[in-house]
Amino acid sequence: MARKKIALIGGGQIGGVLTQLIAMKQLGDVVLYDIVEDLPQGKGLDIAEASRVDLFDVHVKGTNDYKDIEGADIVIITAGLPRKPGMSRDDLLVTNAKIMHLVAENVKKYAPNSIVIVISNPLDAMVTLCQKITGFPTHKVIGQAGILDSSRFATFIAWELGVSVKDVNALVLGGHGDTMVPLIRYANVNGIPVMELLERKYKDKAKAKEVMDAMVNRTKMAGGEVVKLLKTGSAFYSPASSAIAMAEAILFDEKRVLPTCAYLNGEFGINGYYVGVPAVLGEGGAEKIIELTLNEEEKALLDNSVKAVKELVVDMERLGL
Repeated sequence: MARKKIALIGGGQIGGVLTQLIAMKQLGDVVLYDIVEDLPQGKGLDIAEASRVDLFDVHVKGTNDYKDIEGADIVIITAGLPRKPGMSRDDLLVTNAKIMHLVAENVKKYAPNSIVIVISNPLDAMVTLCQKITGFPTHKVIGQAGILDSSRFATFIAWELGVSVKDVNALVLGGHGDTMVPLIRYANVNGIPVMELLERKYKDKAKAKEVMDAMVNRTKMAGGEVVKLLKTGSAFYSPASSAIAMAEAILFDEKRVLPTCAYLNGEFGINGYYVGVPAVLGEGGAEKIIELTLNEEEKALLDNSVKAVKELVVDMERLGL
């Protein structure tokens, strides 16, 4: 049986980590594309030369030619300008939209049957643009954001409670930006509500809420926190790992329920926009949206987040992107 082919568009920090993870997990043969001459070839060669040490046996190819992505089963797009200190995801809109136009046109040309995972920021706008340009079915163009945001939320909860992050379940909805919605009510440690555990720890409901609010705010600003610390770039280890979780679910038809930037057709009362929601990921891409009951406060927060997504889409249209 032929190995799957995974094309990575963008040979920067995330692209390099993606290549290594795919190779080490032996998910398929990898083609790493970048516009910078020799960069993807160098990274590809470096990773391939570790194959004996890490015991993986897949083909890794770096290229500056889009034709090499021909026939890819999955395309992961990271191409674009990374965030810099003081820069919001929205500031990236114009520059990265121009890049996405070129990328999506070549994905449409050379990998017309692929499922596309977008990581480029501003995420919700870039997924929308990619789907529009490729013309692919909406369930076959999805974005990575919610897995990362939810993982960050779960990590902060684990640190606060002194428990293994493996046992923390957390979910973040909405756009990938400052208006994202970490769902406090659904956060739990192996089924035990996190708020209940915080109230036991502090023996004070007000203090427990204060601590949770701080974790929610840190989750919303987590990307910027990393940017501020790195000074010369943005997060790349955790976004790459999050995209790999999506790719595995698709390649192995796992039917995993993962927070995904997916196209909504009336779910959550939202129609015609890409928004972060729980979705079943399998061989067909985002095969089903999982709706959950939101209270009035949660619904208002999600509506606010969707409003920010809509504004980005309107800005793209206004600028003719």
